[in-house]
Amino acid sequence: MTCHKILFDLDGVLVDSLGLIERILRAWAAEHELDGDRAVALSHGRRDIDVVRLIAPHLDAAAEARRIVEREERDIDGLTAARGAAGLLAALPPGRWAVVTSGTRAVARARLAAAGLPEPAVLVAADDIVHGKPHPEGYLTAAGLLDAVPERCVVVEDAAAGVRAAAAAGMRCIGVGPALSGADDQLAAHVAGLHRVQVAPDGAGVRLSWTS
Repeated sequence: MTCHKILFDLDGVLVDSLGLIERILRAWAAEHELDGDRAVALSHGRRDIDVVRLIAPHLDAAAEARRIVEREERDIDGLTAARGAAGLLAALPPGRWAVVTSGTRAVARARLAAAGLPEPAVLVAADDIVHGKPHPEGYLTAAGLLDAVPERCVVVEDAAAGVRAAAAAGMRCIGVGPALSGADDQLAAHVAGLHRVQVAPDGAGVRLSWTS
């Protein structure tokens, strides 16, 4: 597969942070006597403010999201790069990839640094957009900043909300991890992790290959 640019989700794709996110959300949910399992399930691919709106519409979503973000900015204990992420990014020329995350810019930068991964020239975070995933705004914004045609971009995602965002943006999507094992009809490919993906420059674009 060839493309012009690759747009990566962050959590669960480039960094192994899902356990950390679950810990923070369960603690927040317990404080409000909410269902921790549901909070975690709703969080996959979504901004904190959207999770609060879905699970606790009676709360001040903006204020509660700020509380969650404050914890996310402080808590990076145990966070690591996803297997294969460092090598994959090292093989990509600068300017041919971006990160599109449902976390804030501060949280994204902290997690990339903690994982020892480079910060891309284009990073689109929750505080850069009005509509979070599954809306395509984040991915379309990244494509615009990279001066790329959406149809020539490939998204790498681990969450259903992100896959839907990629589809709505008109982009092909490679699914990563077990959560998307039943969504093959929406994906160009599905792999266990980034260690299964290889990239190489191809003219002005990128060539991708993978093994199941």
